[in-house]
Amino acid sequence: MLKSIGQGLGNETSRLILRRLGEALITLLLASALSFAIMQLAPGNYLDNLKADPQISLERLQELERQFGLDKSPVEQYFRWLWQIIRYGNFGTSFVYQRSVASLLWERVPATLLLSLSSILLTWGLAIPLGIWAAVTQDRWSDRLLRVISYIGQGFPSFITALLLLFLAQSTPLFPVGGMTSLFYDELPWWGKVLDIGWHLILPTVALTLTSFAGLQRLMRGNLLDVLRQNYIQTARAKGLPESRVIYVHALRNAVNPLITLLGFEFASLLSGAFIAEFFFNWPGLGRLILQAVTAQDIYVVMASLMMGAVMLIVGNLLADLLLRWADPRIQH
Repeated sequence: MLKSIGQGLGNETSRLILRRLGEALITLLLASALSFAIMQLAPGNYLDNLKADPQISLERLQELERQFGLDKSPVEQYFRWLWQIIRYGNFGTSFVYQRSVASLLWERVPATLLLSLSSILLTWGLAIPLGIWAAVTQDRWSDRLLRVISYIGQGFPSFITALLLLFLAQSTPLFPVGGMTSLFYDELPWWGKVLDIGWHLILPTVALTLTSFAGLQRLMRGNLLDVLRQNYIQTARAKGLPESRVIYVHALRNAVNPLITLLGFEFASLLSGAFIAEFFFNWPGLGRLILQAVTAQDIYVVMASLMMGAVMLIVGNLLADLLLRWADPRIQH
């Protein structure tokens, strides 16, 4: 019987994944068309910035226009770009860097992933235990202190936090002002390189963590308090179960479900959520590259970054659904 149930769940999971993959293709196609249309609504194009340079001749501008396909209609540009992706896996060439967009993005992805993952691990590693502690010690001094900290954290704009940490770095020799590595990075042994990157990673990670920690901690506290008031929790206590088992086995399992859904969105923001920290701390990630691409109207870099974000959102939602199914088998998709 257990074997047949397991096979049934496995088949349902496979069908869920296949259905989501089909939906993902349609979503990506619609998202790419909408993104390209919005990009075309901006006045002018990349070549308008070059026309102001008297050293660039009209012939050179016409040559670049043909090279980048900007002499074609927006509809033709979009379908040429889409056909290149389908047939060759080619996301186009960057106007600014004159390089493949894929290679340009993949150079920046590791730095952004490192910063985003470290921030998510620190945020969730602090917010979940502290949220549980605040719920268990409701209205005591520890709960009130955490509530004050969360209110302050939510009221502080992320760029203000980054500026304060940057001021701290400039005022003390404890932390580097910016960048990902030191000037003498290439001379260090492998373990020294790891420590050097970790040293530069501290302040950007703290800047990202402080802006998201407060809300997550309050959400964990509120969910757990709601579950602890349910009748089945009161019944478990009446049966004489240990309080630790009531909280960490029965209550926590149901209280964590909304957070699993939120984790899917956190996964989606891995490649885009570190923008402010990257900008202020000169971190060589995707955020600064995308900002430069938007400013210069480097269409194919912007389009590729938007598609990466859409893929991460789809994958994040799928992972959240699978985790919810694992955490609570009662959930039917």
